[in-house]
Amino acid sequence: MITIKNLNKSYGKLQVLKDVSVEFPKGKVVSVIGPNGAGKTTMSKCILGMVLPDTGDIKMNGESVLKKYAYRNLIGYMPQIGRYPENMKVRQVIDMIRDIRKNATIDDELIGLYRLEEIYEKRMGALSGGTRQKVSAALAFLFDPQVLILDEPTAGLDPIAAEILKGKILKEKKKGKLILITSHVMSEIEEVADEVLCIVDGSIRFYQTIAELKEQTQEDRLSRAVAKIMSEGYTS
Repeated sequence: MITIKNLNKSYGKLQVLKDVSVEFPKGKVVSVIGPNGAGKTTMSKCILGMVLPDTGDIKMNGESVLKKYAYRNLIGYMPQIGRYPENMKVRQVIDMIRDIRKNATIDDELIGLYRLEEIYEKRMGALSGGTRQKVSAALAFLFDPQVLILDEPTAGLDPIAAEILKGKILKEKKKGKLILITSHVMSEIEEVADEVLCIVDGSIRFYQTIAELKEQTQEDRLSRAVAKIMSEGYTS
């Protein structure tokens, strides 16, 4: 569904992506992990068209997306920290995004599950961080996208809200969607992800299924398996 080929990106002398090549199939939840500054967010922003790579290509359904924009209608994006106009009401933000996207298909399940209608008249600047995250989640799923890119999606959510989101992720996976999740919480990754892509210093360290990682390291917990690979130099 998404193919990345020989992707390179530098900011000045700092090279944040180094010849990254990877394929993400549909119907999978892939967790993208790695240390802070490893290049995870830059890769996601390249897919979203928010950052242009120096060299390399990104294809969706076989067609290059570089310097194009229509393909973005197929993607739902949940940033780690949602930035919204402070004076706008929740209802106004949702209506504004609907106006911009103009999609015929609407998936407002999270709006209902998070009971956002009850805070429609509240201003975004008055919301807690967790409630902002709920709005971000609802917007990411709102247009029934083929691809979802979720950056630390449960950060700031209370346990019940986090469980609702994980349930929604698994539900959308069953529909054949590709879901990329950036997260540091190994226990949550283990609950929803099929595969783990690890990026270190701008390069792919490994890309394997969770089952393969556990078998390779003889560990029954993902966190221990990843720690063993990172510390002992296992290769995929």
